[in-house]
Amino acid sequence: MPAVLFTHRDATLGEFAVRHVDPAADTPLLHRWLTHPKSVFWMMGEATEEQVRQEYEKIAADPAHEAFLGLHEGRPAFLAERYAPAAEPVGTTYPVQPGDTGMHFLVAPTDTPRHGFTRAVLHTVMRLLFADPATRRVVVEPDVRNTAVHVLNAAVGFRVEKTVSLPGKEALLSFCTREQYAATAPKE
Repeated sequence: MPAVLFTHRDATLGEFAVRHVDPAADTPLLHRWLTHPKSVFWMMGEATEEQVRQEYEKIAADPAHEAFLGLHEGRPAFLAERYAPAAEPVGTTYPVQPGDTGMHFLVAPTDTPRHGFTRAVLHTVMRLLFADPATRRVVVEPDVRNTAVHVLNAAVGFRVEKTVSLPGKEALLSFCTREQYAATAPKE
């Protein structure tokens, strides 16, 4: 199993940790998450387990893209990706700046949601990204129909720039600087 790269303790929900995705070991779990109806905005609902494994092997081999498995109290609970916007389609929709880091996140589908859990996951991911001193601004491009994530993004400091057309979706291009995030982050 890959080593833990980052940890964050939420005052209410406990310990969150992040490690790299291991495509060989994690594919069955990721396949269940990504093909669940609640994960519709990841556009992998019809993917086979083999297609999921190939996607995460491709990411693991790409120096401009990383995938992370997030743990809550030691159990798999979320997926996050960090990518270089200039190497992705979103990079053609705006002038990429030095220090821009792209991000996707997915909380594992559950029948027993916990109040504040998704927000705690997003804070963990943002802290992970800003732990790299080279990251000056986080870039996201969620589907315009994903209203729940728009609310979460705004709560941690993202500001919508514009609507852009990307493969398979119309997206809200949004940015969050280190300073914007710091103004919203829970105090430790």
